[in-house]
Amino acid sequence: MFDYHLHTRVSFDGHDTAENMVKAARERGLKAICFTDHMDYDPASDVQTMCFDLQAYQREYALPEIPGLKVCRGVEFGLLPDNRETIRKDIPKYPYDFAIGSLHFIDGIDVYYPEYWEGKTYHYAIAHYMDEVLRSVICHDDFDVLGHITYLGKAGANPRMEPILRKDFREVVDEIFKVLVAKGKGIEINTSGMDKCGAFLPDGDYLRRFRELGGQIVTVGSDAHHADRVGQYCREAAQLVQEIFGYVCTFEGRKPVFHKL
Repeated sequence: MFDYHLHTRVSFDGHDTAENMVKAARERGLKAICFTDHMDYDPASDVQTMCFDLQAYQREYALPEIPGLKVCRGVEFGLLPDNRETIRKDIPKYPYDFAIGSLHFIDGIDVYYPEYWEGKTYHYAIAHYMDEVLRSVICHDDFDVLGHITYLGKAGANPRMEPILRKDFREVVDEIFKVLVAKGKGIEINTSGMDKCGAFLPDGDYLRRFRELGGQIVTVGSDAHHADRVGQYCREAAQLVQEIFGYVCTFEGRKPVFHKL
């Protein structure tokens, strides 16, 4: 199995070394992994503490070949409607295998924390997030898959901590998926929501709709920030992906590789 969303100590919120993450991946029988450290641009700060240092990245991932385990190097970009040129400038700086595009900030606020939720109804908080995801995927081209579209389901300040259902945001989700399909982009099934809100991010209903609208690219990632979470729920996610797509994707050199399940 594959885990294509991992963070080491290179990320501002990571905790383990690449060596420890690789060891965990081997112990759990994974075939390929990809490190996708945060390049998250805080629009309210002049000092970008959520963007990794490229020299530290290169040192951390100067790893020997690991028998039986493919190790790829990627990045998780924080998409904003107005940072297209910043990402376009940063992505050629390293020959990444894979680029996730995710949304963590709206209106200059980190959506994980209470400030985003204050003064909003629950439905509006989710709807506003989805609207910003749509604006971002329309603006951006320098990513391969959209990360955890239902991220708010696991956000620490979410007052409900429950799955975000597609039926409640059907129209905007369809528009997001149509843009991704038109651009040849994929989505990930992020397993980190299982312990937080009891669902994959996104769940099977989203994946089926993406497939219906012509989506072809889907990856699986644990979003692990600790070695003990590497590969967590990835096999269960792969079973769901098998039912819907029949295959799962990895990436090498920014090109999708299709693995029949």
